[in-house]
Amino acid sequence: MSLFSVIVPCYNEEENIADFYHELLKNQEFFNEKKLELEILYIDDGSKDNTVSEVKKLREQDERVHLMSFSRNFGKEAAIYAGLQKSKGDYVVIMDVDLQDPPALLPEMYSYIEKGYDSVATRRVTRKGEPMIRSAFARMFYRLMNRISKTEIVDGARDYRLMTRQVADAILSMTEYNRFSKGIFGWVGYETKWLEYENVMRNKGETKWSFWKLFFYSIEGITAFSTMPLAIASIMGVVFCFAAFILIVVTILRKLLYGDPTSGWPSLVCIISLISGVQLFCLGIVGQYLSKTYMEVKRRPIYLVKEDI
Repeated sequence: MSLFSVIVPCYNEEENIADFYHELLKNQEFFNEKKLELEILYIDDGSKDNTVSEVKKLREQDERVHLMSFSRNFGKEAAIYAGLQKSKGDYVVIMDVDLQDPPALLPEMYSYIEKGYDSVATRRVTRKGEPMIRSAFARMFYRLMNRISKTEIVDGARDYRLMTRQVADAILSMTEYNRFSKGIFGWVGYETKWLEYENVMRNKGETKWSFWKLFFYSIEGITAFSTMPLAIASIMGVVFCFAAFILIVVTILRKLLYGDPTSGWPSLVCIISLISGVQLFCLGIVGQYLSKTYMEVKRRPIYLVKEDI
């Protein structure tokens, strides 16, 4: 029999632990038919509620349930990486515990693996239920990323992805501290089949992703998979130097030809403010890349384990 690993990152999801388990086991007949032995890996990302206790209850009933609990909250990216490291399956799937990643899609996803695909990824074709502002910014982010990065990131892509062991090991070979899984999935390549489905609302509870968390996560993705912002900063510097030179020449000519005095302080203040703002913006871009380098060279562990059952 082949081993089928299900990686389930969790953070304060006590209400969804059992529901996800029971929904996943509705595919038991499929697992039996395909001779797949199931391994369910709950990766607790430092939850403050009873998430760990709920997983332990399931563990007492089913030895296929495993738990890895972090010493604190390290983020979903760390949980995904830990799950991939812990998994032993010939096939590995990453799923959200809130049931926004429908377990009912697993048979169809596996059928494409049987046809020769290395991985099967999912994307939402609608964002029903999401705030309009968040949806608009998400679409802008995907358009921007695909213009400035050589790594393809599909609009609406989810972390819900079934892959072979070879793909999982390729992802694990990328040991960078600053992780952006959507970009990593695209960077490693391999033949991927995309499945589309309409957005599914959370089963219970509230999302842990606020607008600002998503905003800073998008910056993480941009700096991780594109150096275009650095090029833009350099181009802006050249443009403003050229503009400053032209203005100096124009000011001198006006003085020599017409005797006009130089412009007063209001225009000077506006120009200084504009150029200073551009300088700070470019310095911020450089700072983002420098901070990522700083964190990488420290070689800190991506996560720390408190409990592993």
